[in-house]
Amino acid sequence: MTAVLDHRFDGPASGAADAPVLVLGSPLGADGRVWDRLVPALAATHRVVRFAARGHGQSELPPESPTMADLAADVLAMLDADGIDQFAYAGISLGGALGLTLALEAPERVERLVVCSSAACFGDPQPWRERAALVRADGMDAVAETVVGRWYTPEYAEREPDVVAATLAMLRAASPAGYAACCEVIAEYDVRPRLGEITMPTLVLAADRDPSTPLPLAEEIAARVPGATLTVIDDAAHLVIVEQAERVRTHLDGFLSIR
Repeated sequence: MTAVLDHRFDGPASGAADAPVLVLGSPLGADGRVWDRLVPALAATHRVVRFAARGHGQSELPPESPTMADLAADVLAMLDADGIDQFAYAGISLGGALGLTLALEAPERVERLVVCSSAACFGDPQPWRERAALVRADGMDAVAETVVGRWYTPEYAEREPDVVAATLAMLRAASPAGYAACCEVIAEYDVRPRLGEITMPTLVLAADRDPSTPLPLAEEIAARVPGATLTVIDDAAHLVIVEQAERVRTHLDGFLSIR
């Protein structure tokens, strides 16, 4: 059963039927607001779609335990409902894993793929199951500060306390049930054996100081996806699309403009 996803279109190109579509996926516990700094530039050339994964924002959370393939099916159903066939996709963290899954499940629809601060497997599943149990028992406050502490470098957190506070508020407001369900999705997710099947142009972005998805995870994706390009962005932690938005924008502009 697919979930109806909370999503929005951005930019002056949003009403143009012939504008290329760019779909943006977000991290666990977050919604499309994490892309705010990049959307104005991206929307100048693309019809940009931001969505919240099932159980996030106002998106539905069906009672069944989902898989990453189910999350990908949600995105495809959302795009079908909006009459969108082909699209470029950029996702960070959970959103990046979802992008790899879309590339495997619907390769005829994904024209270009950007995987940022993500992985083909997020390691030992047990900590993810434990985190799911923790937030179900104690709510998002039990994990929010620790998670956000890994999303930004200490220097950025000191320089931009309002940005960090807004991110923390977003995570604290997330649905514990939706967060836990997606923790369990991540626990079971592993597409490493299938990375060689991905054929569309792929850009892998990593941050040099990311403790959540360290550089070897990005290197593994880039090494196994045929023709993939790896770009490492300095002086950033996990939420590199915020901390180094301008550098990310430059790489996205270059990659997405290639025809």
